[in-house]
Amino acid sequence: MALTASSTAASVAQELAATIAQLAREASIEITVHDIVHLEESRGVLPPGKTLFVSHLPKQQWHETEAACRTVRAAGFRPVPHVPVRLLPDAAAVDRVLGGYVDAAQVDEVLLISGDYPRALGPYSEVMQVMHSGVLQRHGMRRVTVAGHPEGHPSVGPAEIRRAELNKARLAQQAGLEMTLLTQFFFEQTPFLDWVGELRAAGVQARLVGGLAGPTKLASLIKFALRCGAGASMRVLTARPAAFTKLLGDHGPESLLRGLAQARCEKSSDFAGVHLFCFGGFVRTCRWLQAIADGRFILDDAEGFRV
Repeated sequence: MALTASSTAASVAQELAATIAQLAREASIEITVHDIVHLEESRGVLPPGKTLFVSHLPKQQWHETEAACRTVRAAGFRPVPHVPVRLLPDAAAVDRVLGGYVDAAQVDEVLLISGDYPRALGPYSEVMQVMHSGVLQRHGMRRVTVAGHPEGHPSVGPAEIRRAELNKARLAQQAGLEMTLLTQFFFEQTPFLDWVGELRAAGVQARLVGGLAGPTKLASLIKFALRCGAGASMRVLTARPAAFTKLLGDHGPESLLRGLAQARCEKSSDFAGVHLFCFGGFVRTCRWLQAIADGRFILDDAEGFRV
C-alpha cells in the first residue's frame, strides 16, 4: 500500500514537473528597444523561433519598433510588435505601419492595445476599430493579440472590461482571426483562473495567456504593478508581505508558475500558456526560463521549485 502511494506521488510530481517545463518552453517573452543589444547573447539561450513581443514605449517612433522587429527576425526569433492604436493618426498610417512590419520582419501577428493616452491622435480610440477595418487581413495577418484584464483596469470598470473582451472575441471569430487575450502580469493565480473560466463559460474560444513577472527586484515589481493595475492580487500581496516574497521567490515567480501548471494537470483550466515580462532583465529572464524549459529545476516542499 505504501509503495503504491509512493509510486502515485512520484507519478504526480513527474507530470507536474513536465507541465512546468512545457509552459516554459511555449512561453513568449517581452522585449523593448533597449534590450535589442542583448539579442545576440539570448541566441545562445533561447531556441530559434521563440516569440518575442516588441513593446512600443512612450515617445518611441514607429520606425524604431520596425527596426527592432527586423533585428529580432534576423536573430532567428518571431517578432510580435505592440501597436497602440491611439497613436495612429489615420488609415494611411495604419497601412504604413503594418506594411512596414510585414515587409521588414515578416510580422504575421500584432498586439493591438489602446495605449494609456488620454486622447487618440486620429480616429482610433479603441482596438476594435482597427480590427473591424479589415486592415490586418489585407496585410496577410490571420492572428491578433489583444489585452486581457482579469483584475480590471485602473481607468475602466470591470463590467465594461468584460464586455469589451467578449466583443473583441466575437469580432475576431467573425473575421476569421485567431485571437489571443494576453493579460498584464499578476501575483495571484486565482483571479486569472476565474477569468479563464468566466470567458469560457461565455463561449470565448480565444487563446488565454497569463502574464508573469520575470525575475526582478521587488521594488521594481511594485512600481510597475501600481502603474499597470495588478488589481486584487496586488492588494492581497501588499497586505501580506510574506506572501509577496513567497510568490515571487528569490529568482522569479516559481510558486505562481507551479500553481498554474497544477491547474493544467488537474484539467481545471484550459488557459493557453504564459508570457514573461522582463522589466529590464531580458537576458536574466531568458536564462531563467530556458533552465526551466530544459528541466533544470527541483520541486520543493513550499509549493514552488528551485532552478
